[in-house]
Amino acid sequence: KAAKSARTVVIAGIPDGLLHDDVMTDILMIHFQMSKNNGGDVEEVRYPATGKGVAYVTFEDQEVVESVLKKDEHRLEDKRLPKYYPLKVTRYSENVSSFVFYLTVLPL
Repeated sequence: KAAKSARTVVIAGIPDGLLHDDVMTDILMIHFQMSKNNGGDVEEVRYPATGKGVAYVTFEDQEVVESVLKKDEHRLEDKRLPKYYPLKVTRYSENVSSFVFYLTVLPL
């Protein structure tokens, strides 16, 4: 099995404060398991991760990471959300997580 970091993506753009964190974690897990989103078996969803509106999604297989990253646009849609939200999906790396942290915590 590939290292956990190789099977993880960083999700940004999650609407913050609309729903309980557990509910949002559930919505994210469903989204990234759906084949229409190029998803697959999810091992873990960490939400909130480094900052507001950021999650880490770890898949069972590294191949799923590649297919999720190839999808042009991820739209977070659920009947519990008032509208859909475009998500930014990037490959996990130590640099990405600190970059996302600065984007979400420090004002530009």
